[in-house]
Amino acid sequence: MDSIAGASPRKLARTAGALYLINIVAGFFAIGFVRALLFVPDPATTAHNIQTHEFLYRSSLVAHIVVTVTNVPLAMIFYELFKVVNRRLALLDVFFTLVATAIEAAGILSQFAPLVLLGSRHHTSALPAAQLQTLAHLPGDLSAIDYDIYTVFFGFDIICVGYLLFTSTFLPRAIGVLMAIDGLAYLVNSFTDLLAPRFAVHLVPWIQLPALLGEGSLCLWLLVAGLDVERWRLRAANGPAASIHSSAQSGRDIPGKIN
Repeated sequence: MDSIAGASPRKLARTAGALYLINIVAGFFAIGFVRALLFVPDPATTAHNIQTHEFLYRSSLVAHIVVTVTNVPLAMIFYELFKVVNRRLALLDVFFTLVATAIEAAGILSQFAPLVLLGSRHHTSALPAAQLQTLAHLPGDLSAIDYDIYTVFFGFDIICVGYLLFTSTFLPRAIGVLMAIDGLAYLVNSFTDLLAPRFAVHLVPWIQLPALLGEGSLCLWLLVAGLDVERWRLRAANGPAASIHSSAQSGRDIPGKIN
């Protein structure tokens, strides 16, 4: 039942909520806002936008790095919290998170290519302007494929978290259901975009809503309420192999607890 650095389960849960909030805000800034603002279909305009707003573009890359960094302690904290539910599944979730994060972090490197191409006299003097602008635009196109690849692993990660939430008894089951739907939405979007990108464009609004409801609800709940410590300790005492029914039944014996 020992937690990371001796922290209580509730403190760990709220720390996870804070990290999740940083992850969401930084991810929206890097991927949702700056990329949509600077990258347009026309390579010449994109190159101009990057050169004109270089600091903004660099800030988005740093924010994206922050996203990948927060994934690591989040994976560790989630394992610590959910190993009392199912140790093997919690460990599998860690692996999905770390593989996805490694792919995501590796993809950030190519995002520095426009800065190198457009900011180096060696490249600007050696290549025609149109060719240079097209090459600078390419990382933006590849980032969409990179996103599809790592969100496959994140989709399975979120499904694992959803199942662990649903069976935990110390966090709301409704959030577990929302997270599972969110994970499935990621998988549908990723595979559809890889196989039929023109059709996948129409799925974007339907993919964003489950992410907002599932991950947003989990983030806020962890940040504000934490978790039910007594039920967490009960699951830890019973062991990961304890059934949901026996855990719920034991929870009824705790005064003031409502199932």
